[in-house]
Amino acid sequence: MRLRPVFGLFAALALSTSALADDDEVRQPTSRELIENAPANAWRSLDPENTLYLDLPAGTVIIELRADFAPNHVQRIKELTREKFYDGVVFHRVIEGFMAQGGDPTGTGTGSSDKPNLEAEFTRDAAEVEGLTVIGRDRIAPRIGYVDGMPVAAQPEALRTFIKGSRVDLWPVHCPGVMSMARATDPNSANSQFFLMIGDSRLNLDKRYTGWGWIVDGFEASRRIARGEPPSRPTPIIRARIEADIPESERENIQVLKTSDPVFIDYLKTRGQLSDDGLVKDICEIRVPIKKDGKIEL
Repeated sequence: MRLRPVFGLFAALALSTSALADDDEVRQPTSRELIENAPANAWRSLDPENTLYLDLPAGTVIIELRADFAPNHVQRIKELTREKFYDGVVFHRVIEGFMAQGGDPTGTGTGSSDKPNLEAEFTRDAAEVEGLTVIGRDRIAPRIGYVDGMPVAAQPEALRTFIKGSRVDLWPVHCPGVMSMARATDPNSANSQFFLMIGDSRLNLDKRYTGWGWIVDGFEASRRIARGEPPSRPTPIIRARIEADIPESERENIQVLKTSDPVFIDYLKTRGQLSDDGLVKDICEIRVPIKKDGKIEL
């Protein structure tokens, strides 16, 4: 009895199996799928005592206050907010692609509160800041990362044994959405005026101004602040509030993806914002995912 050749069948099966394997290997989850499937413990809630609501005509801007970077500046922002100092104050200097400055009760850029000026808090010792997650490096800084959603840069930790005082600096990076304090020529002259970043000004502002928070939600409302120096029709802060002072029924239901969770790293790589060898494409183009009323916003 002659055996029929079955090599063609085996080859076809092998090819089919190989194709399936290739398909399985090629099919990677999208960035949205990664976030949608992130476990519950990959998310965190905001601390009401350190969450600022700025009600603008275009909507509410929600800001996470970062006392771990600038404790005295955050305390000042909270004091003035609770005194209703910022209510009705306008953004008097708004430069497209740069920043929007407000916090002056006179609306001229020359006013401030009656409280004493603050000493600069431009940088911190990296060892004093908990929760630092280094995601890589970029063309400007040897270490780029986050502290609970706040974008930061830092010197190499290896420098600690060589630097006088054994201090390794870490600082917020002035990317869109970062909140920082305005000042005069004197580094220790910040008082009540602040600015929110519209563009990337890391090279001009980092380590020269005190970053004290970042916009978690409300980017669109912040982008609709009227431009000009001064604007012809300045945008006012209708009301500023600390979330802890707001009835729970009126608070926004927001969760933030933990930037320390491996899902965040996978998310960045899937979007092409982080290479396998640790090169960060552009920290200022990254937006930390949030959930608002259970709906994911990327």
